[in-house]
Amino acid sequence: MYYAGIDIGSLSADTVIVDDKGKMVAYTIIPTGANSKLSGEKCFNETLEKAGITKQDLGYIVATGYGRISVPFADKAVTEITCHGRGAYALFPNTHTIIDIGGQDSKVIKLEDGGKVIDFAMNDKCAAGTGRFLEVMARAMEIELAEMGPLSFKSQSKIEISSMCTVFAESEVISLVAQAQPKEDIINGIHAAICSRVGGMIDRVGLVPHVTMTGGVAKNTGIVHSLEKRTGAKINIPEEPQIAGALGAALIAMERAQKEKA
Repeated sequence: MYYAGIDIGSLSADTVIVDDKGKMVAYTIIPTGANSKLSGEKCFNETLEKAGITKQDLGYIVATGYGRISVPFADKAVTEITCHGRGAYALFPNTHTIIDIGGQDSKVIKLEDGGKVIDFAMNDKCAAGTGRFLEVMARAMEIELAEMGPLSFKSQSKIEISSMCTVFAESEVISLVAQAQPKEDIINGIHAAICSRVGGMIDRVGLVPHVTMTGGVAKNTGIVHSLEKRTGAKINIPEEPQIAGALGAALIAMERAQKEKA
């Protein structure tokens, strides 16, 4: 028997399928696009194909993320806080603090021993400190998003981005580019601004080692480095940080199904 977790985020739809031992057998990540219901179905079907199974082989399906209500075939919807906690704990069982920076929100989650969520802070009211913020800044500098991390390590001078409002920060970055300021210094300033925003949430929740980072922004090595400098903690990065929520949802699906059978 297999179990599926579907995480419908603002920028990507992710599906993970696990077996009855909790081992991941397949996953898929696709852009959410304008229709979260269609992207959820497409992502789900692609993962079934990769796993070489059909929907009838699934014992339970859990949906999570902001678009979880748009997955009508799910057996249950669970909050992304719970699913990210479960997923991160499965990937790194020593995890006590999770930093999750997604497309349009960022979260800091505290876990007790055993992986249960005991506290969290979340920014879901503005794009500051999120993947969308980084996308806008990359576009303003006419560089690829993937270039930002490596370029930030070449920074020689400190530049402060004073505004965390995405619109005003974009204008600020465009102005800095017009002044011929080095792009690597601007990027470093952007990363520092995001870390300051996320750092405020870390301070509210309280950082307890060990720390795991999830979400697409965890692929930005510059952000990870800046957060490690700010917190003084080594950060665990999953091989594919975007699927932590979907993995957690799949594991919760497995646990729910096995509990109901018992």
